[in-house]
Amino acid sequence: MKIDLKKSIVFFDIESTGLHVIRDRIIQIAMIKYNEDGSQEEFNQLINPGIPIGEEALSVVSIRPEDLKNKPTFAQVGQKIFDFIGDSDLGGYAMNRLDIPILIEEFGRIGLDFEIKNRSLIDAQRIFYKMEPRTLSAAMKFYTNTPLVNAHDAMADVKATIAVLNGQLEKYQGVDFEEKSGEILESPIRPDAKSLHQFTNDTNQIDPTQRLKYDNDGNIVFNFGKYNGQLVGQTLFKDRNYLNWLLEKEFSYQVKKIVKKEFDAEVKRRKK
Repeated sequence: MKIDLKKSIVFFDIESTGLHVIRDRIIQIAMIKYNEDGSQEEFNQLINPGIPIGEEALSVVSIRPEDLKNKPTFAQVGQKIFDFIGDSDLGGYAMNRLDIPILIEEFGRIGLDFEIKNRSLIDAQRIFYKMEPRTLSAAMKFYTNTPLVNAHDAMADVKATIAVLNGQLEKYQGVDFEEKSGEILESPIRPDAKSLHQFTNDTNQIDPTQRLKYDNDGNIVFNFGKYNGQLVGQTLFKDRNYLNWLLEKEFSYQVKKIVKKEFDAEVKRRKK
């Protein structure tokens, strides 16, 4: 691993029953953990989702329903996964829109609060899309000159992601990058988790489903609907029905937790 580690980092990949963050479930999770002392650990687990695998998922993954029949449920292995990750930073390929939010949902169902606020998140796809927009298979070929074998197996994809990231670090060190604004960023890709997090993540984004965001003053505001752009805490204090609607409808565990926290903070502030 070519990143200068200030803390451990877990590269992971998830295969799931489908692409719906809330309705679908994890059927495989594979993780490789790099520690500051240079050691590494691996974790690979098939999971019985308790629901059917969608047709679209069946068309791209090699996992069959019969492979999962006698495997543990997420409730049975969730704590072990939670402990393996610990407070590590996270790395993956296209993880921000599916892998992380679906993992947060799975943890939430079993009463585990998985925070990403204080972690660096390194999504190799975001580097690739900014520098050389392609798929993981093309990234593997482009950066390592080798084909991606056994695509859509979680462990194969994790190892490919690590190989791609190492190739990116070699290729782009010292290369200037021009933002859409026209601003030239000097050497944006450096081998440390914080720099890669800043380069690959939207600093205004709060939750992966993009229902909430930070405004220019660092306040949490809605990023959708009739209250788009308005302060979450103040809005919900004035409209309790909207709070109830958010908590009852099919929003992510993370969104519900944040809006409830913002509402409680506003109530406390007004009592002073």
